[in-house]
Amino acid sequence: MAAKKGAGVLELAVLGLLHESPMHGYELRKRLNTLLGMFRAFSYGSLYPCLKQLLANGLIMEDRPEQPNTPLALQSRRSKIVYKLTADGKERLQQLLTEAGPASWEDEGFGVHFAFFSHTRADVRLRILEGRRSRLEERLESVRAALARTRERVDSYTLELQNHGLESVEREVRWLNELIGRERAEQEQQARQAKSAKRIDQDMPRDEGR
Repeated sequence: MAAKKGAGVLELAVLGLLHESPMHGYELRKRLNTLLGMFRAFSYGSLYPCLKQLLANGLIMEDRPEQPNTPLALQSRRSKIVYKLTADGKERLQQLLTEAGPASWEDEGFGVHFAFFSHTRADVRLRILEGRRSRLEERLESVRAALARTRERVDSYTLELQNHGLESVEREVRWLNELIGRERAEQEQQARQAKSAKRIDQDMPRDEGR
């Protein structure tokens, strides 16, 4: 199950990066390492099976630039294959960006979904942020309960490590609260603007003679 979830995260990351621009494999590996490495260990060995599956599904395509004066037999080895998103790939990406279930706010997937928030609908962004906050609040309760049970039985270094973990979760919850507050404020402002524009349009006189 974990492998399937990881594959889904990698699929979103690859499609999202290729949506920004076509890339050859090495560049894609570097970008994925920057994107995924911040949130989890990234295995290079998992990239090429993912690319192979995306190619088989018609979500991406290969572009092999021809090199003049080079035999065809050598071109396939020497040319850098550039991966591009297909129309089906763009549609699949949009589908993935509308998903706001538990997989999108767990540790495995939240960072990647967040990285593509600029391409995500506002209501989906808000659901993911609220889901992530709920998950971390559950984690806070669990960590605090564990600290209360073990505080008198652990050494000072273990206690410091547990406190550090607690502070990290608390800090992320505060960050999420700020993001959620901004998202809600922006959505409310857009709703007011849309309502105001509709009212102005309705109040404008109609020249029925023309």
